[in-house]
Amino acid sequence: MAYEQPVLVVFHGNAGQGVAERAVAGVRVAAVTATAEAALGGGFEAVIVATDDPEAFPTVPGPVVFDVDRHGEAFSYAERLRGIVRQYGLAKPAVIGSGALPLLREAEFGFVAEQLNQRDGRFVTNNFFSADLTGWTPGDAIEGVSKFDRDNVLPRRLRDEAGLVPVVMPRTTATLFDIDTPADLTVLALSEATPPAIRGAMEELVLPVERFRAVMPLLCDRTAEILVAGRIGSQTWQHLERETACRVRILSEERGLAAAGIEHRPVSLLGFLYEELGADRLMERLCETADAVLLDLRVLLAHLGVEASREDRFQADCFNWEAIANPTLAGLTKAAGEAPRPVLLGGHTLVAGGLMALTDVAWLENDRRLGI
Repeated sequence: MAYEQPVLVVFHGNAGQGVAERAVAGVRVAAVTATAEAALGGGFEAVIVATDDPEAFPTVPGPVVFDVDRHGEAFSYAERLRGIVRQYGLAKPAVIGSGALPLLREAEFGFVAEQLNQRDGRFVTNNFFSADLTGWTPGDAIEGVSKFDRDNVLPRRLRDEAGLVPVVMPRTTATLFDIDTPADLTVLALSEATPPAIRGAMEELVLPVERFRAVMPLLCDRTAEILVAGRIGSQTWQHLERETACRVRILSEERGLAAAGIEHRPVSLLGFLYEELGADRLMERLCETADAVLLDLRVLLAHLGVEASREDRFQADCFNWEAIANPTLAGLTKAAGEAPRPVLLGGHTLVAGGLMALTDVAWLENDRRLGI
């Protein structure tokens, strides 16, 4: 069967075996249900789930096809995607990861479908430089791009190698928020915009919700100041300038290097401070500059050459330092948890769509508290 209308391809796999990894994977599975409903309601003809674990999906409503990884075959993202486009005859495919953009609703998917239906020779993406969602037409344009290992480089390949014209979705909380780490789940636990399927999957999780709650009032306080450090893009900075009342210190480091494929040794000002001060003094110094600190911890770890497991990184985001095998990361997490002011740990989403979503929630609660 060939599909002439837009079809969404969702990749889900590599869930991991750790406690925190499996918890995040469970929410990503629930996010596929919410994403499929929104895409189908927004005009997509079908959803294809490419996965190594079809048993993880108890029910997904609508015309959903499960395309299971071939046992024993080495995984190649580019070849897997090309194979699906060929096998199903996709004229207008769009691809997304299972945890990507869980707040997108029918309207946003409707925009993507509308753009793909207008004419050939174009692609639609949420982020040209580091995509989470990319749709293109014609589907076989994917054959004209060189090998790629991750979905975030696809827009540049489609423009530069296949000659397609880009359409970039408006930058909003929904088009920038991903489920990558437990920090992102904590934001979802606080947000009223979280789809019911996702909220239900988080009911049993122990997340640092109160730590995030402690930061929220500061975002609405003209006398407060926060420090945000990590891979911070201009869209987040602009959002904070417009939407927060507090003063904001920004330390933006190592943006986009993984997506650009640049080979170099990551360096970080916070990393140099850690080397001089150690974990405890570093956190104390950071807390002297602001009332709260939001830290994209992956940049600091890259500078230090710390190759912590994903399970360790996820446990760090939950401040479970005693469960972390890597001693450097355990020490950093313990220091952050015992810092004199609130410190939030996470990955890129924490200092991008996650912070934007947290700001939205903060203002809703602030207005309720004031009876507005």
